[in-house]
Amino acid sequence: MKTVTTEIRLARIADAPIVAEVHDEAWRAAYRGLIPGAELEKLISRRGPGWWESAIRKGNRIALLGFGDEVAGYANYGRNRAKALSYDGEIYELYLRPKFIGLGLGRKLFQAARKDLVGHGLDSVVVWALSDNDAAVNFYRALGGKPVARSSETFGVRSLDKTAFGWTA
Repeated sequence: MKTVTTEIRLARIADAPIVAEVHDEAWRAAYRGLIPGAELEKLISRRGPGWWESAIRKGNRIALLGFGDEVAGYANYGRNRAKALSYDGEIYELYLRPKFIGLGLGRKLFQAARKDLVGHGLDSVVVWALSDNDAAVNFYRALGGKPVARSSETFGVRSLDKTAFGWTA
């Protein structure tokens, strides 16, 4: 029997192309049918390897989850950007390649990002999800997230509701 290991580590500059690849694959799977097609492709194209390289160089916290010899997903996180919400940290993005969904890896990645945030003094955490993205909403609820705010975001001509989920220390 072969044992497959998982590893979570911070992204390095050389990882930018693979982060872009995982981002593209995960976003297409997560948002096809929710975000209008042309708008989705525009959003994805803005996040190529150069964008990720720049983010890593600037010191953004981007954790990669390795499963065997593949990068299965990533989380991007840091200080809460929504000052109206009384949370210290925020997980900006948490995505897995579709073939890795349902294996418990998202939970593992979330817990690692949260632990890193707490280790940097950011004890409470918020994450936003499109309200119509049932998979994301159910995922964050299953992790104990409580809906704490609602907002909307416009993608082309379509306005979509989003929900913030919060966790306290």
